[in-house]
Amino acid sequence: MPDTSTCIEETFTVPHRLRVYFTRAVFSCENNLLAALIAKPEGANAAKVLMVCDANTVDCQSQFQAEVARYLNTQVGDVAFTYLALPGGEVVKNETHYLTQLYDAIESNQLCRHSYIIAVGGGALLDLVGYAAATAHRGIRLIRMPTTTLSQGDGGVGVKNSVNAYGKKNFIGSFAVPHAVINDYAFLDALPERQMRDGYIEALKVGLIRDRDFVEWIEAHADALVLRDPSAVERLIERSAQHHVNHIVQGGDPFEVGSSRPLDFGHWVAHKLEQMSAFHISHGEAVACGIALDTLYSAKSGTLPLADAERILKVIQQLGFSIYYPELAATDSQGRLIVMQGLYEFREHLGGQLTICLLKAIGLGYDAHEINAEWIQECIESLHRYSATSKQTVSR
Repeated sequence: MPDTSTCIEETFTVPHRLRVYFTRAVFSCENNLLAALIAKPEGANAAKVLMVCDANTVDCQSQFQAEVARYLNTQVGDVAFTYLALPGGEVVKNETHYLTQLYDAIESNQLCRHSYIIAVGGGALLDLVGYAAATAHRGIRLIRMPTTTLSQGDGGVGVKNSVNAYGKKNFIGSFAVPHAVINDYAFLDALPERQMRDGYIEALKVGLIRDRDFVEWIEAHADALVLRDPSAVERLIERSAQHHVNHIVQGGDPFEVGSSRPLDFGHWVAHKLEQMSAFHISHGEAVACGIALDTLYSAKSGTLPLADAERILKVIQQLGFSIYYPELAATDSQGRLIVMQGLYEFREHLGGQLTICLLKAIGLGYDAHEINAEWIQECIESLHRYSATSKQTVSR
């Protein structure tokens, strides 16, 4: 039987604009940045704004809500403003009723594609709200306001949104470019020490794979960063954010159709460690451990000089991170490393050929397509010894 099928095929492009602003005291009536981003839809009586805030971000929710409402009424004018507080951390991505609560707020307040959702919080809340905004009405304008060093310099400036499901991190998600990202440094002033550090390791990560000068700057300013020197912290965040934006805009794969994920250096380990610890190990702490392991593996495989690997481990520790957790060495009933399951889950999540970013040098990453499980075991053992002494040379 002859093939009578036909096909219509056209290629088209859709331009996107990714804007990341840096400011302080965004809700001060002297600061017009947010007001300039909110426009009343043509023919509408008022702009509709839903703000979703991480309940851990501010001490007094009612006071903060009143401050935001006052700003919008003063700077924007006619605004239909709704405020919703949700918990922060991975719990908000793990429990589905929070996503339902967001959809309920969008529906009950009759938000549309010309409305605005402002997400104020850390990376987990931004992921959740971003997913709701991207899927309700097939897309509502999202303004992200990251409140942690991690989200201001890394995930909060990207185009990915997600929730967790089936015991897997980011199993359900979307790609959507936010209307804008506003990094307000004032949110960092009261940030707990542990969360403050988390952004430092993601900045180090992006330096390790593409910017040796940045790594050396972090190394030289590690003490200032630990002491929360504002000028050092703000410079680190802005440079890290610039690298992430450059990767999205210039990397050729903003929506991750291919298999290469250089910005996920150390993350196949990190995501599994978070799950194994029931998220008691923070994302930044898990990434630090993942970077340490993949750095040693790079040395073990002969691509990275051992002296460079030890230098990297030292910088990680100078920033206040542990480079080893007992979960790394946990095994299943057959004696297999549980953390290795993270490699298979990582491949499943990304699809296609296994692609793990490793290091050829400080500031130069490359894609590896095979990982030797025995070498991983040896590197974990070496990492344990190195962690215990912080002085011992790691054997290849």
